[in-house]
Amino acid sequence: MKKNPLIQYGDIPVSGKMIESDYQQLGVPAKKIQSLEKEGDLIRLKRGLYVVNPEISGKPISMPLCANHIYGPSYVSLRWALRWYGLIPEQVYRMTSTTIKRSRSFETPIGYFDYYQVKPSYFSIGLRIVQKEGVSFIMATPEKALCDFILFDSYLPNRSVKRLMQYLEEDLRFDMDELADFDVKIIESCAVQGRKKSILNNLIKIIQR
Repeated sequence: MKKNPLIQYGDIPVSGKMIESDYQQLGVPAKKIQSLEKEGDLIRLKRGLYVVNPEISGKPISMPLCANHIYGPSYVSLRWALRWYGLIPEQVYRMTSTTIKRSRSFETPIGYFDYYQVKPSYFSIGLRIVQKEGVSFIMATPEKALCDFILFDSYLPNRSVKRLMQYLEEDLRFDMDELADFDVKIIESCAVQGRKKSILNNLIKIIQR
């Protein structure tokens, strides 16, 4: 039996042009992509970008890897990253990322992807490459993910140290014990380059207690 050419892509998002190159022997390879999508072999993430169905690839779809590819440059952060690190207890049903491009949201067959815009000098702070299940993706450190969350939470006006502590413990239900291991330098850099400087400085005070 002839091997399915889609298997070679595994769980890596791939462009339609790349897939078309595997079907050049056909008269109109673009129609083959439409057929593969209709049959469920390909899952369209956005126009011109696909991921292979796990039943074909034999590998699970990596949501954070897809997030990096759907809209970039970007990195996974905010509520999804906080949950991934085990810092908040609630399940998160939308993939959240930060980008230097304008804020956007994407609805796909595998879920929702939200992107929040920051300036380039802030964007580059506190990033790491995470390796999981054979793939690598760009993600915020725990410190940066929390700073990003604070940055975009409209519920957070300027707050005292006491009120910020209450917000973290009661509203966000943050695992406060983990703050002891936070790198204050990352938060300091976010305070300099981002917004809500006073709140982030109060966060530093909480960590240094």
